[in-house]
Amino acid sequence: MKDQLLKALVLNEHVRLYIVRTTDLVQEAQDRFDLHPCACAALGRTLSVASMMGAMLKSEEEMLSITINGHGPIGSIVVDAYANGNVRGFVSNPHVEDVLIRPGKLNVGAVVGTDGTLTVTKDLSMEENFSGSVELQSGEIGDDFAYYFTLSEQTPTAVSCGVLIGTDGRVASAGAMILQMLPDATETDISICEHVLEGLKPMSTLIQEYDDSSLEDLANDMFEDAKILTTQPVAYDCPCSKVRMARALGTIKKSDVLEMADKEHGCDITCNFCNETYHFTEEELRAIASKMHD
Repeated sequence: MKDQLLKALVLNEHVRLYIVRTTDLVQEAQDRFDLHPCACAALGRTLSVASMMGAMLKSEEEMLSITINGHGPIGSIVVDAYANGNVRGFVSNPHVEDVLIRPGKLNVGAVVGTDGTLTVTKDLSMEENFSGSVELQSGEIGDDFAYYFTLSEQTPTAVSCGVLIGTDGRVASAGAMILQMLPDATETDISICEHVLEGLKPMSTLIQEYDDSSLEDLANDMFEDAKILTTQPVAYDCPCSKVRMARALGTIKKSDVLEMADKEHGCDITCNFCNETYHFTEEELRAIASKMHD
């Protein structure tokens, strides 16, 4: 199965269900940043939930940014998500030392920490961005997003996310799920959701088990009356380019740009979000400087 995101309605259309498979895009993040296992799991979980949150946006013009900082050894986790479900992101310390709960089980909460916040900023193409922030609950990512939805967006929500790192150190499976109560959800609906969640295997296990079938099969196995709305491909996608980086160079002091041309005879700029490096020659720097005001 390729990376994809499913939207569905369940329980007489009283509950919204999102499921996303992100194995390949989390692997791309690991490859781009040489993420060690705990860093890969923390960023991968955040990328997975962010993909679904991006898909909740109303138009292609909108996007959202997520920042998690629990003052743990991993530092900050920063992720951008777009309305098509595509995502990009990075962590401050990609080589954070792994902490284990038990052999084979990563302790993501220990590297993320809980002394801090999860902040979501939505750029809705309006005059002011919407921003909501909550205290971290566990640093395990899923619980923290559930708390964010319930507190900041007043929507009772269950979140499950997981990244399984194989014995070879690569991403064996990754994905996430969101269950959101709509306004007409009943106590019975909530009870059924709780029952389904209690019996659910870890998200990374489910993604691995259904890899030869489809997310529709998973949704239908979870809820008999699942009404599939859409499925769409998702990917790790960064819109950076040399043109954008040149624009960024145009925002610093003209004297600094000329100094790089004179002393360094060029410069390299690396994108935080995808680790792509763009080289500017001495001539290109002088051309940029020529269009700048003193």
